[in-house]
Amino acid sequence: METFYLFLIIFLFVLAVFDLSVGVSNDAVNFLNSAIGSKAASFKVIMVIAAIGIFVGASLSNGMMDIARHGIYQPQHFFFSEIMCILLAVMLTDVVLLDIFNSLGMPTSTTVSLVFELLGGTVAISLIKIANSNGALQLGDLLNTDKAFTVILAIFLSVAIAFFFGAIVQYISRLIFTFNYKKHATYFIGLFGGLAATSILYFMLIKGLKESSFMEGDLKTMIYSNTDTIVWGALIFFTILMQILHWLKVNVFKVVILLGTFALALAFAGNDLVNFIGVPLAGYSSYMDLMAQGGTTTTDTFLMESLLEPAKTPWYFLVGSGLVMVIALATSKKAHNVVKTSLDLSRQSEGNENFGTSPVARTLVRTCNNISTTLLSVVPPRAKDWIDSRFNNNEIILEDKASFDLVRASVNVVLSGLLIAVGTSLKLPLSTTYVAFMVAMGSSLADRAWGRESAVYRITGVLSVIGGWFITAGAAFTICFLVALLIHVGGVAAMAAMVGLAVYMLIRSHLAYRKKMKKEAMQEEVDSTISKLRETKDKREALSLFREHSREELCNVLNFASDAFNRSVHGFMDENLRELRKVMIAIEEKKSYLKQVKRVGTLGVTQLEHDIAIDKGLYYYQGNDFASEIVFSIRRLTEPGKEHVDNHFSPLCEVQKEDFGKMTDSIVSFLNRSAAMIESNDYHRMDDLIAESVDLLAKLTLLKKEELKRIQGQSGSTKVSMVYLNMVQEAQNVVAFTANLLKVSRKFQKE
Repeated sequence: METFYLFLIIFLFVLAVFDLSVGVSNDAVNFLNSAIGSKAASFKVIMVIAAIGIFVGASLSNGMMDIARHGIYQPQHFFFSEIMCILLAVMLTDVVLLDIFNSLGMPTSTTVSLVFELLGGTVAISLIKIANSNGALQLGDLLNTDKAFTVILAIFLSVAIAFFFGAIVQYISRLIFTFNYKKHATYFIGLFGGLAATSILYFMLIKGLKESSFMEGDLKTMIYSNTDTIVWGALIFFTILMQILHWLKVNVFKVVILLGTFALALAFAGNDLVNFIGVPLAGYSSYMDLMAQGGTTTTDTFLMESLLEPAKTPWYFLVGSGLVMVIALATSKKAHNVVKTSLDLSRQSEGNENFGTSPVARTLVRTCNNISTTLLSVVPPRAKDWIDSRFNNNEIILEDKASFDLVRASVNVVLSGLLIAVGTSLKLPLSTTYVAFMVAMGSSLADRAWGRESAVYRITGVLSVIGGWFITAGAAFTICFLVALLIHVGGVAAMAAMVGLAVYMLIRSHLAYRKKMKKEAMQEEVDSTISKLRETKDKREALSLFREHSREELCNVLNFASDAFNRSVHGFMDENLRELRKVMIAIEEKKSYLKQVKRVGTLGVTQLEHDIAIDKGLYYYQGNDFASEIVFSIRRLTEPGKEHVDNHFSPLCEVQKEDFGKMTDSIVSFLNRSAAMIESNDYHRMDDLIAESVDLLAKLTLLKKEELKRIQGQSGSTKVSMVYLNMVQEAQNVVAFTANLLKVSRKFQKE
């Protein structure tokens, strides 16, 4: 049996490697967001600094492994086999859960996931032990409830506090520096840089390196007994240094951002390492303690009192973990995906919004607008004018393609580090994910990045991320509870099944993520065209790029329409409810996408010359409207068909299937050739396609007449006739709108 557990320990370490990879991918948003969003340095430089911080933090940390050893459960009451059951359930749940969140591009807390997984697994095994103890054990004897309650309380506090202080500090910073920070940096930059650098130093000493292996003995005593002196000395030194750097034409904000990135990465690796390797190390320690008994006890009788002792993590585990984390950070596309979510919600400029709207967000925006109007009504006009002048967005200084400026990025890194340091000194287990993300959201709100055109989207996004955090806690507890229960009851067979299921889910998640990235890559090609359009100063080039964008979008819609129309009709004829549902989901996604396309197109029109914008812009909007109507027509065709099949009503008769099947093939061919014509931008045979559309419309009208004859002759089902006539009518709409689309596309592309 010991050999089996040895293989289990090895598997836990294999899972730990995956956990380190997905964990770094998720938590990368904590320390990369500000530097990448502000373009404080090149992407490679930022990654190198973050990688060094991660490696140093992991190597110098003792791992803070005690939470996995005795932070949630009371190990002296659990046998070795029970502890291994809990630890395996935690690792299986953690890897899959974090990978799902990464694939969705949603940041979540690795700390909360670990704590609630340990809590769920422990509760499951505890209930079994209590049931078998005849009243000798209670849940309080087996579970450390105080720790779990403290973490839950810290979640609420960290979200509210980080957002509030992020907004306040950013508002004050913007009043001081304005968006034209170079003009107003002369008198305050030294003090700002000194405060920022001192805060970062305090953060590194108090939070980042507090539990490091070298912070022991006289060094630790000296630092913590002279903290005030060190802080004041550092403030004076860094203030002078930053002022000198400013006089030497060095951008102090960039220095602060890169220092803050290093500090956050160091603290993340040094303190959050327990979230990734704490569980397998606890299992390894338990196994070594069992082996030290020399066979005098069994896995079902050996109580794990040894886990009450402080963790002693071998250095090679820490160095190895640091290497894995650095490699994961450098190679993980999912890390970039998670960072992208945070940047999209905090960027200063307009662009595509990745989140929709929600009733809660709309209510919040409306309420805040009313409160803002009331407050501004009592502010003196001169004061209001002065504040508005400090927030003049037209003067903003952004690095190339940056989401926000260096002032906001500096506030984000410094305040995140400072809040985490203060929370640590107060013994509050603040999550770096919560603090970093909510500071960024608060600072973007204060910076007026959430305008009336984007606020409802941004708030929906923030609420979605916050909701994801709480879902993490619930899902981690529930899934780990069930997994631990199954493993304990099912034994070795259940362990093998759970391992296989976890591997399958990881592979499935990876394949789904690749499919998603493929779709996004296609969208990025279109976005790159729009980016070029917005950046160009040449009006002739702008028109050329705008035409290219229009061709891409219209061709995309017609290809989608061809596929969706064909799948919808044949799904209905074959009574394939699953296929019809898939078509409806695809149509809803396309409708949302078309809304974004129209919004982006509006930005493109602003780059054209006045006369051209009026003339060609009209055709562009008409083309978009026709494209939307084509998609809406297919939706109106699919929805009644799906409902008909879902209710198990009578299918189409053979005559109806044969007639409409032939028409479907003709319409799909018409759509494909129309898409090819727009893509090639060659309209010399367009008259043939228009004539074909007229012929198709006439044939569809004939089908309606024939169906009306069958209805009058009462030769078929009324419900079938209704859905059939609807299909014919919407097919006519698809053909008619496509013909109109071709006409306006030719006018728009014509020189």
